[in-house]
This record gives sequence, C-alpha cells and structure tokens, in this order.
Amino acid sequence: MVEPAPHFPLADPEFDVTSEVVHRTRDERWWVETSYGWAVLSYEQAGSLLRDRRFRQGNARWPEQNGIHSGHFAGWWKETLLSLEGEDHARIRRLLMPAFRNKTIAAMRPQFQALADELVDEFAPTGRVEFISQFAEPYAARILCLLLGLPEDNWHQLAVWADDLGKSFGIRVKDDLPRIEAALDGLYGYIDTVVEQRLAEPADDLVSTLVQASTDEDGRLSRHELGVALVFLAFAGMETTRNQLGLALQTLLAHPDQWRLLGERPDLGANAVEEVMRVNPTVTWITREALEEVDLGDGLVVPAGGIVQTLSHSAGTDPAAMPDPAFDIRELRPPHLGFGAGVHHCLGHFVARTDMAVALPLLARRMPNAAPDGAGRWLPVSGNTGALEFPITFDAGH
Repeated sequence: MVEPAPHFPLADPEFDVTSEVVHRTRDERWWVETSYGWAVLSYEQAGSLLRDRRFRQGNARWPEQNGIHSGHFAGWWKETLLSLEGEDHARIRRLLMPAFRNKTIAAMRPQFQALADELVDEFAPTGRVEFISQFAEPYAARILCLLLGLPEDNWHQLAVWADDLGKSFGIRVKDDLPRIEAALDGLYGYIDTVVEQRLAEPADDLVSTLVQASTDEDGRLSRHELGVALVFLAFAGMETTRNQLGLALQTLLAHPDQWRLLGERPDLGANAVEEVMRVNPTVTWITREALEEVDLGDGLVVPAGGIVQTLSHSAGTDPAAMPDPAFDIRELRPPHLGFGAGVHHCLGHFVARTDMAVALPLLARRMPNAAPDGAGRWLPVSGNTGALEFPITFDAGH
C-alpha cells in the first residue's frame, strides 16, 4: 500500500516553509501535497519544473484560489506580467526589457551608492535604526523613482501604495482586499497623471519610453496595457526589494563573522545577495499550473489545471545540490531559484541584485557590531515574507 503524501498547510500563517519539518520531509521525498495543490522541495526537480513548458505561470488563479472572483484587483491581477502567457507576455516583456538590462542598471550604481550613504547618514550618529522604515523602504522606493523617472519627493506615497498592494502576494490576501483595491485606485490615478505629463513633455525615462510604445501605429502597447504594466512595476520593484533587504539583515546579523567580513570585503556584495536569497528569500514559493496532465515521476501526476509550488528555501538548501548548504558569502553555489526560471524569470533581477549588492556592504561597513534590538514584526513565512519592523543597534558614528 502506497503511503499518502505529507501535507503542508501553506495557507496557514503559522506554517513556516523554512522549518525543520520541511527539511526532514525533503530528506525523504521531493514532493508533498499542500493547501494549493502540490509542492516540490528539491533543487533539481524545482529547477526542472520552472523550465517545463508543459506548465505555465500559475499566478493567474491566485485570486480565485483565495475566494476572490471579481472586482478591480481580480481583473488587474490577470493582466499583469506575472499572469500573462504566450505572445502577450513576450510582447510586453520585450518592451520593458531595455530599461532592465545589466548595462543600464550598472550605470546607476553611483546613484544607488549615494542614496544609501545619504540614508545611513541620517541615523549613523545614534547607533540605532528601525531598519525597514528608515532604510529599506525609502531606499527601495527612491530607486524605483529613479528607474521609472518619477519625482523622488513622491516616494513616501508610492511606498504606502506599494506596501498595501504587496499584500496581494500574501496568504491573507482576502482579508486585505479593501486596502489592496484602494492602493490600486491610488496608483492608477497617479500613473495616469504621469503618463499625461510624458505625453505632453517626453523625458529620458522608462515612462516616456513606454508612452511612445503605446502610441505607435502598430499598437505594440495599448494605453490600458501601459497602465497595468506601470502599476505592476511601481509596486513589485519596491515591495520585494524592501522585504529582501530586511531578510538579508536578519540573515547576516545571525552570522556576525559574515557581517564583519562583508564590511571589510565590499567585493563580496554580489555574492552576499545570492547567498541571502538562497537561504532566506522573500518569495518563498513560485507557482506553476499544468497545461495538460503531467507525470513528474515518483507518484506525482499533476492533472491539467493542477497547481504546483516550488519552495525556494527548501530547494536552495537542498544538500543533494550543495553538500554543505550553510550560509557563507564566500561560497559559489548553483544558481538559486529566488527569481524564478524559464520564460518567467524575474524581469527586474538586475535591479534587485545591483541595489542590494551596493547597499549590503555599505551597511556592514557603517553599522559595525550590528545586532537586532528585539524580535521586530514579521510577515508569515509563507507566500511573500519579510519584516514589517526590524530595530537594530550598532556602534555609532561610522
């Protein structure tokens, strides 16, 4: 008799997808049943699944999986880059791609560095910081403004909208729906105003580039698609970076020797980003939906329409892929899956990698002997996770 597969309650805010329960299960089998279908735990099978063209991005059904079948949020969600497939996905991704190329983002490093120093200057003399509100949020939001060409003095309002809209990735999405839809209304109104300004006075920024694409006679990007894309970029680029920065500090401060090393070796910044995202990713699972019945082996047959998650932390710490998975910013690992893979690989990964690679060594240098000042407040460790508040103390004056 075949034993039933273990069940992971991914929809339960108390369930931690980085827990020992997950690790022990992964040691015995590579897949489990979940609140949302199935989940893949191993590195090899997770990577294969994300690249398997028999599956599509599974986010389109996220609202209905949580009992949301109509309304502004449900309609917008199905039109975002996360949910689109085929030619529409490829066309819009091609139009956005130039603004996210490595060379384009690398040229912005000096601006990222100056911004990080400016923010640290404000709290360095005190030896104390509430990291999310005083660094991670303004840093992520102001970089978003730089990238899109939005006035930096609007960053705080954009951050509030992005924070509320970011709840759409959380497992409490239905409870948060009023705030999510209010944020959508606010962002759409703001973006419409910016688009009208760029139509009248084009500038050298992403919004102007996309406005021109939306007015071309070949109709490469409709005005409606432009609004959907810009609203999505305005929250996705900010919310995930802010969350990942908080998780990066959580991980590094739990390894004081690594924190000191990073302050001494800024050249390790890029690798520190990869290590943090391997062991403590903000996107804790990535979704795929089967286009047809797929036999993945070992008893896992996914029917057409079936949902499968890849658990990022479990895959990233799989000893079958990396014999010593302990956190170490000096080690070179197989590529983590925190940005996804295949045709839906995260469009903004160069931005996230670059801004964090700039910020983390600078923070380590300017905040020596940093340590958490209490537990802080955190989102559930399932869905998209991160810190709501993370107070830190350090040696002042650097």
